[in-house]
Amino acid sequence: QVQLVESGGGSVQAGGSLRLSCAASGRTFSTYAMGWFRQAPGKEREFVAALSWSGVVTTLYADSVKGRFTISRDNAKITVYLQMNSLKPEDTAVYYCAADQRWGGSSRYSYAYWGQGTQVTVSS
Repeated sequence: QVQLVESGGGSVQAGGSLRLSCAASGRTFSTYAMGWFRQAPGKEREFVAALSWSGVVTTLYADSVKGRFTISRDNAKITVYLQMNSLKPEDTAVYYCAADQRWGGSSRYSYAYWGQGTQVTVSS
């Protein structure tokens, strides 16, 4: 019903920046919430940031990325961005975009649609 494609991943040195993009296609007319999660090898998928525009625009960030990452959206298309600044080696992971009709917050179980992920590698 909804397809998500992430882009913008790559390798960067600690302290650098990257901007991830998530473009949605398909039946996106009912999509009002999107989020970012990440998963490092051997670890569970963890919440990074979320944004909803179904009513009052709402954003939520994991404590580990507050002040460094910013989630935003393109008003013309169902596209969400994750601006990542001051990157740290511990940010290294596969980053996944997720979407749903309703606000899902930090729970990965609240999102119905997922992208295939984009690799982010931060070296020291």
